Amino acid sequence: MKTINEIKSQTQLPVIITDQQGFITYINAAFKTAYGWSYEELFGLPLEVIIPQNLHDSHRLSFSRFVMTEKAKILNHPLLLKTVTKDGVEVESVHFITAEKQGENWFFAATISPS
Repeated sequence: MKTINEIKSQTQLPVIITDQQGFITYINAAFKTAYGWSYEELFGLPLEVIIPQNLHDSHRLSFSRFVMTEKAKILNHPLLLKTVTKDGVEVESVHFITAEKQGENWFFAATISPS
């Protein structure tokens, strides 16, 4: 299992990090190149900005369930999902998501590569 810092150190793959409330705290240059969003445009926004509208409810439910139970089925293996670009296009992408507890708070990091 990769740590948040190991994922954050990726330069070739698009990376995004959120806090336990689901607010974006970091993206790298590869994410901007792949999906068009800049750090300034995404920082502090909910992760749902890059998630297709029809998946918002299931994402919120899964995210909340994990924070409450600390159990997940989607972490640490590749998932084929869609990512919303800055211009609103849904791009099929391979997501590799990890979670790490720092103190009392969870942080989530993912590499999200267009497939």
